[in-house]
Amino acid sequence: MNLKGVIIQGSSRSQGNTHKIVSFLEERTGYDSIDLNSMKIGFYDYEFKNQNDDFLPLIKKITEEYDVLIFATPVYWYAMSGVMKVFFDRITDCLQIEKEIGRKLRGKSMGMISCGSDQELKEGFAMPFRESANYLGMRYFGNAHTWIENEMIPKAVEGNLMRFINKIN
Repeated sequence: MNLKGVIIQGSSRSQGNTHKIVSFLEERTGYDSIDLNSMKIGFYDYEFKNQNDDFLPLIKKITEEYDVLIFATPVYWYAMSGVMKVFFDRITDCLQIEKEIGRKLRGKSMGMISCGSDQELKEGFAMPFRESANYLGMRYFGNAHTWIENEMIPKAVEGNLMRFINKIN
């Protein structure tokens, strides 16, 4: 089966280290990519005041066009980036006021790529991604931690990414 996928980059630097990893994945999967930093996505609020920003059209496009979602985030203070967290918080809109969009996430596949300055990722980093997938009825196929050395992707990271890619289908 040939699944259509998208890599959703949530970094405060659109052309930073996480982007290098996203580019590597794009080249090897043929997946599209979306840079959350280039969009206007407001914080979640209980009164849904941000309905006219870029989130609803974006999540609608994602749910209609893609089977596989890969979230790529730098590690900021031992957690996903703020840009990525805001995106995840806004999925709540799809559970409360845009339920049809939210239902379209069911059955899709989700994975996560982290990019940090250390070779080790602290325990628990992947939990919000894994549990969000479970809650939304998505298949979580795993995660890979990456880093950059001397502006390049190390061979060990390339190997980790290739193993990650092989888990998608």
